[in-house]
Amino acid sequence: MPGREKVMRMSVEQPLWRALAGYRVLTLVYAVGLFATAYEEFTRPWLAVGYFAVLAGWTLATLPKVANEAACTKRFLTADLTIALTGILLTPLADTPERVHAGGPTLPSIWTAGAVLAFAIKGGWRWAAGASVLVAVANLVERGTPARDTVHNVILVSIASIAIGYVVEVARASERTLARALEIEAATRERERLARDIHDSVLQVLAMVQRRGAVIGGEAAELGRMAGEQEVALRTLVSGGLVPAARAPRETARGAAAPATAREDDGDAPVDLRALLAPFAGARTALAEPGAPVLLAPAAARELAAAVGAALDNVRRHAGEEARAWILVEDEPDEVIVSVRDDGPGIPEGRLAEAEGEGRLGVALSIRGRLRDLGGRADLISVPGQGTEVELRLPRTAGDGGTRAGGRKDGGPGHDSGLTDGREPGTDTDDPGGKADQR
Repeated sequence: MPGREKVMRMSVEQPLWRALAGYRVLTLVYAVGLFATAYEEFTRPWLAVGYFAVLAGWTLATLPKVANEAACTKRFLTADLTIALTGILLTPLADTPERVHAGGPTLPSIWTAGAVLAFAIKGGWRWAAGASVLVAVANLVERGTPARDTVHNVILVSIASIAIGYVVEVARASERTLARALEIEAATRERERLARDIHDSVLQVLAMVQRRGAVIGGEAAELGRMAGEQEVALRTLVSGGLVPAARAPRETARGAAAPATAREDDGDAPVDLRALLAPFAGARTALAEPGAPVLLAPAAARELAAAVGAALDNVRRHAGEEARAWILVEDEPDEVIVSVRDDGPGIPEGRLAEAEGEGRLGVALSIRGRLRDLGGRADLISVPGQGTEVELRLPRTAGDGGTRAGGRKDGGPGHDSGLTDGREPGTDTDDPGGKADQR
């Protein structure tokens, strides 16, 4: 993945702003139509015409202001509510006293509710309550007495705006919580990829130095002891989740073991998985594959091949150099299944959980982590004395625009893509006749 994962955010209140813009236009048309039907009853119709001209120009000119939260400034909200209140207070001057006292509509009519709703969406229920109070005062001044219709309209606008303001606040809090959760998930994924990268490179070199130093002895033994201490410290740091998610792993393939054509990224062209697995075949490793190409997305194919390499490394490290391994590739319509089986001593029950608790995360990260990141899964079946089988299942759609987790370079002789066996520093872990497989 070229860079850190980005969490896409979508404003849950954006539909409310679009609805508000439409509401303002429709209520403007309604208010003008209401005035036109009673034009002859107004004592000063020219005053009403002038107000509606200003209202229409203001509504159409400020549509961009109600497009989103950033554009809707406090200055705009103040001016918008002022125009609504001015229209209410101008109503007794333009209309007849009889119509005003009879409960006739104000000049802006229900357009006023749009100004109050803008406060609600912008600032929540408290802003909505403050704007509603000002509208209530203006209506009481316009009518002179708290008539039933006036009180009814004021209460209706207040309740609606306060309720919408409260919903907006809850929606914003939920959006922040969701965004934070997505950021944590993305950071965790990136941290796991970085931990896997470290496990497949630095830790393996330190483990090799420790083993070789113990064998050579002398000053090399001291160097090996120091390397062992650093390995333990680094494993603790990685398993404790303290590694900062500062970068994405490099998208390199398995290294010298894979052919050059498999290491290079040829855009989004599918990669034949068989070409990536072919270098693993040898005198003690049999590869059974379909006759037709097994095409996968480049990133998915590389990660699946890296997981197979990690499983084979575990076989060499823990089942012994003389152990035999079999790789079986199954090309299903909706998924690709790769099985890695060996004839080693198997894994004692509970050893994987114990190793993971000790910070030895080869199986958890190098195998299961890779498949999980691609939407697949890795199943491990082991019976003591009867060998171990790792079944890797990868959906056909894996890697199509998804996470592009990079591969790794082979650590060479002494490379351990699985877990180290948990023995004390300085002991020989290459004994084929050693204790059971402890991946």
